[in-house]
Amino acid sequence: MKTEQYGTKELMRRFMPYFKKYKGTLFLDLFCASMTTVCELVLPLIMRYITNEGLRDLAALSIKTIAGLGFIYFLLRVIDCFASYYMAGMGHVMGAKIETDMRRDAYNHLQKLSNTYYNNTKVGQIMGRITNDLFDVTEFAHHCPEEFFIAGIKTVISFVILAQISLPLTLIVFVFVPIMAGVCMTLNFRMRSAFSKQRYQIGELNARIEDSLLGQKVVKAFTNEDMENRKFEVDNNKFLDIKRETYKYMALFQTTVKMFDGVMYLAVIVAGGFFMIKGLVAPGDLVAFMLYVTTLIATIRRIIEFAEQFQRGMTGIERFLQIMDADIDIFDEPEAVEMGTPEGEITFKDVSFEYPDDHNIVFTNLNLSIHKGEKLAIVGPSGGGKTTLCNLIPRFYDVTAGRITIDGQDIKSFTLKSLRRNIGIVQQDVYLFSGTVYENIAYGRPGATEEEVMDAAKKAGAHEFIMGLKDGYNTYVGERGVKLSGGQKQRISIARVFLKNPPIIILDEATSALDNESEFAVAKSLSRLSEGRTTLTIAHRLSSIKNSDRILVLTEEGIVEEGNHSELMELKGIYHKFYTTADLLK
Repeated sequence: MKTEQYGTKELMRRFMPYFKKYKGTLFLDLFCASMTTVCELVLPLIMRYITNEGLRDLAALSIKTIAGLGFIYFLLRVIDCFASYYMAGMGHVMGAKIETDMRRDAYNHLQKLSNTYYNNTKVGQIMGRITNDLFDVTEFAHHCPEEFFIAGIKTVISFVILAQISLPLTLIVFVFVPIMAGVCMTLNFRMRSAFSKQRYQIGELNARIEDSLLGQKVVKAFTNEDMENRKFEVDNNKFLDIKRETYKYMALFQTTVKMFDGVMYLAVIVAGGFFMIKGLVAPGDLVAFMLYVTTLIATIRRIIEFAEQFQRGMTGIERFLQIMDADIDIFDEPEAVEMGTPEGEITFKDVSFEYPDDHNIVFTNLNLSIHKGEKLAIVGPSGGGKTTLCNLIPRFYDVTAGRITIDGQDIKSFTLKSLRRNIGIVQQDVYLFSGTVYENIAYGRPGATEEEVMDAAKKAGAHEFIMGLKDGYNTYVGERGVKLSGGQKQRISIARVFLKNPPIIILDEATSALDNESEFAVAKSLSRLSEGRTTLTIAHRLSSIKNSDRILVLTEEGIVEEGNHSELMELKGIYHKFYTTADLLK
């Protein structure tokens, strides 16, 4: 995952397109913001008029004049209320929609990333990026254009009006604005860095919690609760230290703002009082000046207070972009076509492969032909590349060199979806989704009928135990199928492949968790399913592959033995040693 810092301009450039769908809402929101600003800026003018007229000729201020000014201000406040309602309501909804769009894009991009990405990225970090980190985007998307728009209007209009009242006094006040902005920007950058560290550490904390909770049975089995508590305490305290750093800069930020507030008020009191004594500023003008300065300072303070939210939003956008900029290693080639129903002839031609992250070499110039409808078994020591070889066929990884073909065509010439649609996989590490038994089997072919789902379960030898569950096919399996035994989960995963009914089947230790009776039943079903279909079986229990058409012995040196069970036993080589070793027969 990319972790480099993005510049503010780059972040805004990448973020702005998300406003395009909602530009109508945005423009109306900014119009309402301008209305509230106008309403706020009119009050000092009214007070200036009343004060100056009252000091010059109190009798000239009639009830009609005061009532007229009051009515105008009342109408402005009504407009202000409606505008504020829209800003608080629809403005936030717009922000929430942008957050939703970004989360959708991040999730869609995650679906396209290869196994390499997930092998090197903690799930807790990923979840933090698409959930917590985007929460602040709602506020950012709404308030960022709004706050800066309002601040711009108030600053410009305040400067124009104040300059007309007293240009020297205005320049004295405004000379502090760029100084304050410079100091605050420096603190802002430090706050952003602290927020970025904070977001990263909360991801680490989430990963620690997830790891510990998912492995809670192992923790309890080894009585390592105290060790897990200590690990959590380290990460938790590290998060606290980062928050301390964040709050230190926030405190400096707020203190700086208060200091400049005081300096600006002091300038108005001292310089304004001096100008009024000299007759350069009328009393009413000084009152209006003070009100506008109060408005200006409130605006600056609001922008500065928004700076925390701004930095949170920018950090969220940055971490979002780190997902979006993660390279898609496995993708459809420009000329990729849909694969029809293949015959199932698979060929490895001078295939070399090394993992892209650690460059661990698995194969070098591997050549292998798997015939149409052949039942091929692959055995060998752990780390020999059995699973990796099978993972190359559906392009979970791409070959480093050479090519893999199906029916003579390079698998890269097919779209990923159509390629994988024709390959059924039962993995060694069974994964069931949180839901019902029925939903997990139906996942093999969305839209399948209830009869088809039940038929698939029967073929996998799962129907009988499913009907024995409390709610049958509607039984909730729990997170990762925690409520089912290993054998039950395995049979449900096999049922998914039966339902998919693909022409190419990969069984990675598919029967490893089954008892002898279940294994025998499933073996018969697999035999029926494999008729006329290409089947690759990875197995350590060699008794389950005796009837395979061909058996390969795969080691770090490549394919070292090849033949059927009888031929390999006669060789008295590695396969013979595996088969006759008592530990491997158990």
